[in-house]
Amino acid sequence: MGLFTVVFQIGTMSEVSEEEANIFMEEFEKLVLDIDAMGIFLHNTAISLPMFIPGFGVAWGLFSAWSTGFAFAAIVLIRPELGEIPPLAILYLSPFGLMEIGAYSLATSRSFILIRAITKKTKLSPFLKPTLIEIAIVIGLLLAGGFLEDYMIKLA
Repeated sequence: MGLFTVVFQIGTMSEVSEEEANIFMEEFEKLVLDIDAMGIFLHNTAISLPMFIPGFGVAWGLFSAWSTGFAFAAIVLIRPELGEIPPLAILYLSPFGLMEIGAYSLATSRSFILIRAITKKTKLSPFLKPTLIEIAIVIGLLLAGGFLEDYMIKLA
């Protein structure tokens, strides 16, 4: 969680041009126009499952953290009033944010565990059951988080 948080924060401090921000916002608005709980879940699942890939998953998880922070920076450039919200508050003060960061951290850490086992030439069969359990936990967290996020968006 700590590394994800640091990389996310670095992303929020990135320089974003107005052109980049406008392009991002156009794409973002298309993406969320008709999104519902299942759409949120599927989007977050598509991001998280590659994080289980040994080695690659660590890099993917860190890139996802940075790009999410960069997206926040782009949104703040277009909507400066959102700059009053500390970026980390979105992650740590929203229930769905905690569910997502927990899921991403679990997936990324499993990637690290697996690549470490591979480099040590450890037999991988003992890692199968824990990995499948963690995939199920990640899917459960993201499913619940998707419905909760959708509910909170509709309340606003």
